[in-house]
Amino acid sequence: MSLHLQAQLARRQFEAELEVGDGERVAVLGHNGAGKSTLLGVLAGTVRPDAGRATLDGTVLFDLGSGRHRWLRPHARGISLLAQDALLFPHLSVIENVAFGPRVGGASKREARQRAERWLDEVGASELAGRRPSQLSGGQAQRVAIARALASEPRLLLLDEPMAALDIAVAPLLRRVLGRVLADRSAMVVTHDALDALLLSERIIVLEEGRIVESGPTGEVLRHPRTRFTARIAGLNLIRGTFVEGGVRDGTGLEIEGMRKEGEELRVGDPAAAVFSPAGVSIYIEPHPGSPRNNVPVTVAELEPLGDLVRVRSDDHHGHVLSADVTVRSAAELDLYPGREVTYSVKAAAVVIYPL
Repeated sequence: MSLHLQAQLARRQFEAELEVGDGERVAVLGHNGAGKSTLLGVLAGTVRPDAGRATLDGTVLFDLGSGRHRWLRPHARGISLLAQDALLFPHLSVIENVAFGPRVGGASKREARQRAERWLDEVGASELAGRRPSQLSGGQAQRVAIARALASEPRLLLLDEPMAALDIAVAPLLRRVLGRVLADRSAMVVTHDALDALLLSERIIVLEEGRIVESGPTGEVLRHPRTRFTARIAGLNLIRGTFVEGGVRDGTGLEIEGMRKEGEELRVGDPAAAVFSPAGVSIYIEPHPGSPRNNVPVTVAELEPLGDLVRVRSDDHHGHVLSADVTVRSAAELDLYPGREVTYSVKAAAVVIYPL
């Protein structure tokens, strides 16, 4: 399976070009309104772009613009879309819901039922076959929805935040189910969760204002983000600017010293990023002695419990929201609270610098 897409949609300020290889799983990240749902809609056939072209295994999904008007209807594309909500037919049993797609696709009643049984077994929901959707929990309904999507044997599976509507206790089970059934299957997963991206994808693309602004292998993107949104998802601090000798200087004059990523070359003036973990940040009430480039005066904005730690998010008044992780005891001893003026300090050895 290979997907090639190029599409523009002016009213949503959307313009994207991408490819998905055979058996490749791609996570799609971006803030609300970035264009994630538009991308899935264009692929599924529920959103019509102004212009562009898309092919799936050589089949033209659409070819629009300059006198071209080819448009393949959604049900003929070989693409299944799994939404946040299960959207099961309330008047059908579980097995009838799962068998619906194959039946619409032309399978006999017997074949459709066999496919439904197989996929219910794959997602661990065989015992639910005779129930109605009203008798299912949220996690059970989503497993049935996954079985229904796969029973149609799609060439490409689209998942729109499949964990968003689930209880936190149910999500790990569904991740395991998806990890198993998506193996060697072409899929695109929209998510706001770094864990979903890490466990369910091999590659990440990041959308911002309808454009793809970042793309690469999942681990690389999460370790070395190039946008603030991706850095926040990955739980890292990011300073974007230009390379100066030994560090990065942004447009506000903030300078951060660090260590160049191995194998990367940078010249003074090149666009560059400095990334560091909240775990590498120390908090001081008084300015900390040492290089001023890595001491940043900030105002505490919020404190968030993080297991046995506290994540302290602070504003440096120059457009950066920086995070530090401290123990509960340290937070109490430092008397941290929103509005408190403190200094963040990070060692140069804890900062990675790489080109943008």
